[in-house]
Amino acid sequence: MRTIPIFAEKPRSTVETLEFRASPPLSLYVHVPWCIRKCPYCDFNSHEAAGEIPERDYVAALLQDLQSALPLIWGRPVVSVFFGGGTPSLLSPAAIDELLAAFRALARLTPDAEITLEANPGTAEAGRFAAFRAAGVSRLSLGIQSFNDAHLQALGRVHDSAEARHAAELAARHFETFNLDLMYGLPGQTQAQALADVEQALAFKPTHLSCYQLTLEPNTRFAAFPPELPESDHCADMQETIEARLATAGFRNYETSAFARPEWLCRHNLNYWQFGDYLGIGAGAHSKLTLHDRVLRQMRWKHPKAYFEQVAAGTPVQDEQQVAARDLPFEFLMNALRLADGFDPDLFEQRTSLPISVIVPQLKAAEADGLLTVSAEQIAPTLKGRRFLNVLLERFLAE
Repeated sequence: MRTIPIFAEKPRSTVETLEFRASPPLSLYVHVPWCIRKCPYCDFNSHEAAGEIPERDYVAALLQDLQSALPLIWGRPVVSVFFGGGTPSLLSPAAIDELLAAFRALARLTPDAEITLEANPGTAEAGRFAAFRAAGVSRLSLGIQSFNDAHLQALGRVHDSAEARHAAELAARHFETFNLDLMYGLPGQTQAQALADVEQALAFKPTHLSCYQLTLEPNTRFAAFPPELPESDHCADMQETIEARLATAGFRNYETSAFARPEWLCRHNLNYWQFGDYLGIGAGAHSKLTLHDRVLRQMRWKHPKAYFEQVAAGTPVQDEQQVAARDLPFEFLMNALRLADGFDPDLFEQRTSLPISVIVPQLKAAEADGLLTVSAEQIAPTLKGRRFLNVLLERFLAE
């Protein structure tokens, strides 16, 4: 029977060079930085499009960006592709088709790769969704947020409830697997209204739901001019009610804000949470790449104008940093402990190149406080640990 060692020699992170014997699964993230209008709560790298987006130039830049990164991922299979934003559905189906064809030619895109496209209801229409599916998109993720007109208006969304319902109907018609994004804790929202959004979403029979509490992020319009939000206790009640309702509908809360029917977990995001690798291309895209002796993080130039210029110059990466060995345990846990199932101790060693013994004291202390369950086969957050995840993670910060 496997056991987790309680005592260990001096942590290898301080005395040895990292050595990764196998590469993690690799995903490809493609960032499209334009939106019709910037939402007041959004802190993603998105920019309001002034008229038509420069689609042809951007497709060419993305492919040049990918080609420049190929030496870092050469020979590694790509298990998923995610078009995020911004609003990726502002790209035409022809552009998505061209990009996917190029990804297959340039990178080792696996035949069963999950290919997700984010879309907003305001850009939805039947022919476009069908064409995205024909281009090779296998999974659609719709930014519904709410089916309530008053709440959509408070969030600054460009669509209304009728468009939200229509888009969900089209997603169900054209995609076997699709996700609906919902938010709760909205200005003036009651628990009954939050649950009504969930009920409406369930009516479309999605395979996946993402339910997020609205938070006021720095450098957003809501941070500068905060709306009046429900009290934290009311938001906690909304969360518990939503979780209970989705459980009865057959959805498993497998990650902090993610719910899925059996067999329909988002493989792309699951790779993130299991500390897999991802190459990000596009304005402001982030990458995490494991080499034989180090883990690299990269960020592309954020503003579209700067991104175009730097890609043309052959320097799409604005910032590149090696993750210090002492920081790898926290980075791994910051992702893995979002999962209800947690992780196998062997996965920690595979993804950090460090023995599990380097965090055993913190694991045991968190277990004693009821935040974790710890065994030789699985380390997972308890319900209390999931509710107070930030408190749990602070225990693993490098001094």
